[in-house]
This record gives sequence, structure tokens and C-alpha cells, in this order.
Amino acid sequence: MLTTANITMQFGARPLFENISVKFGNGNRYGLIGANGCGKSTLMKILGGDLEPSAGNISVDANERIGKLRQDQFAFEAYTPLDTVIMGHERLWTVKRERDRIYGLAEMSEADGMKVAELEVEFSELDGYTAEARAGELLLGVGIPIELHSGLMSAVAPGWKLRVLLAQALFADPDIMLLDEPTNNLDINTIRWLEEVLNERSSTMIIISHDRHFLNRVCTHMADLDYGELRVYPGNYDEYMTASTQLREQLYADNAKKKAQIADLQSFVSRFSANASKAKQATSRAKQIEKIKLE
Repeated sequence: MLTTANITMQFGARPLFENISVKFGNGNRYGLIGANGCGKSTLMKILGGDLEPSAGNISVDANERIGKLRQDQFAFEAYTPLDTVIMGHERLWTVKRERDRIYGLAEMSEADGMKVAELEVEFSELDGYTAEARAGELLLGVGIPIELHSGLMSAVAPGWKLRVLLAQALFADPDIMLLDEPTNNLDINTIRWLEEVLNERSSTMIIISHDRHFLNRVCTHMADLDYGELRVYPGNYDEYMTASTQLREQLYADNAKKKAQIADLQSFVSRFSANASKAKQATSRAKQIEKIKLE
């Protein structure tokens, strides 16, 4: 479970969003939507720990891992696509690197032998022996030809580097997955493959995408960032549109009733505020007007 408590982000005098308190969990897949410039990517960076909010805090349940689709596609130029994907699981990568280092020693000490024995146990528990095969399958799934898997990332085209980072995020198989525009640079067949992969996962996901068809096929909930507030709706994008339209119509109807009530009260106040016998009632109605809030 990822929980936000009164998250506020402010640039200059005006907050981008404020007092966002929400829980993401239970294996739900949330589509984070909103108008351009409303702060979706900023909120995603805060959720992923890449940006500090102006106020509020983020908490994650104990022993739960967060994985995210990175955007720094040139950060892995000296590594192979296979290794880059495996890096998505930080602990596995750390164990693998230390294990490989010890096995690469010209002469292994007794301490090295004991250490590598411990690493072998954890490596096995983390499914390290199948890591390269699983990474390779994901690379093929996102459309990276097998002949590029063991070369350097520096030789991979920029658009394909982003695909490698998508495979990296998927390889992590975290409890909570943050995906900012995962369908960018993907052809339709790869998008369909990605939809199937995500739908098979049990991870809680927060996804930003401008592809409403993708959101319809993948998301179980929609999180709408609008006018600095976040509202969560059950259902996919089309179901959200129906629910939000109904809510908007209800708000308009409620506001119309409130405006009529205000007009009626204001009429009474205007007519009788100067009337000594009605002054108390006029004052009471003026206070009622102050309490009516339009949405």
C-alpha cells in the first residue's frame, strides 16, 4: 500500500496541487489522468521518491518494493540491455554483481568462499539463475532484437532505449509499479503485449497515459487530478467518464439549487434588513447565506 498524507506541491505563489491524501493498493491499477500541466508527472515523481513535496509525506507498507519506469535512457550506456533490465531488481543486481566479482577473483580466500556461499542462497531465492532468460524474454516482448541483448546500450537507438527501460520496470515485478507513459515509442502489437503482461500482474500500478484505449484495457480505477485535487473513481476510463459526467451534472444541479436559495434569502434580507420587527430574521438569513458554499 502506498499512502499519501496531505501532499502539496508549490512552485512560486500558487500550489500545483495541495492536500492530496489517498491510498493506492490492493493490486488495483490506477490511471492517473488530468489536463496537461495539472501536475501528473510531478505527482508521479513525488510518489517514486524522485522529488520532495512542499508539504505532506509518502509512506509505503513494510517489505513492499516500489518499481518505476525510468526516463533517463542514457544512464546505462556502459551496460548491456540484459544487465540494464536485471538492474530493475536492485537487490538481485547487487547480489549478482558481488557474486560475479568473487567468482572472477584469481584466488578465492576462505572468507570469499563463505561469502559467495551465502550469496548463492540468496541468488537462488531471488530466481537469479533464470534472470538472464527472463530479461531476454522481456526484451523480445518490447521489441528489442536478440542480437542487441548482449551489446552495449550505447549502440541501441534512443527510442529502443526507452523500451529497454520498460522491460527493466517489468523485470522488477515490484509490489507497487509507477509507469509514466509506458506506451510511448511502442507499436500497436507491443502495446497489446504490454496490456496482457500488466493484466496478469498482481502489482498495484499507477499509470500515466494519453492512450484512453490502453487505460480502458488495463486500469481498474481512475485517479483524476483536477483543479489541484485528486479524485479516485472505480472502473476504467470510459466508466470514469460516465461517472464524472454524472457527478458534474449533479454538482451543477446542486449549485443551481444553492443559488436559488441564496437569491431567496438575499431578497428577504434586502427587503427587511431596515425593518426593526424583521431585522433579527434578516440577520439570521444573512448568516445562512454565508454558510452556503458553491462547488
